[in-house]
Amino acid sequence: MSRRVHLREIAHARSGDKGNCSNVSVFVYDADHFNAVAEQLTGTLLKHHFGALLTGEITRYELSNLNGLNFVMQNALEGGVNESLNLDGHGKSWSSLILGLEIEIQ
Repeated sequence: MSRRVHLREIAHARSGDKGNCSNVSVFVYDADHFNAVAEQLTGTLLKHHFGALLTGEITRYELSNLNGLNFVMQNALEGGVNESLNLDGHGKSWSSLILGLEIEIQ
């Protein structure tokens, strides 16, 4: 039987930045959940939920040996730390935003 959970219940994440590019890595705690997360957590899903904030390309890298996914999001910081009036010019909140998404697991 499947159920929907917030990603934060089954994974943790770290984010960083370089210029106008944000980088977020999501690591699943239990390897049994990795395939479900890898199938559902895509750049397309991020664009769907955060499209107004993510105006550039999103590249996803799988780190399956670590039960992780790494997302590199271009044009995600309104110009970056030195150009943006955004309170989170470093993009640290991206990990919390992504962990708030719901994923279906068994």
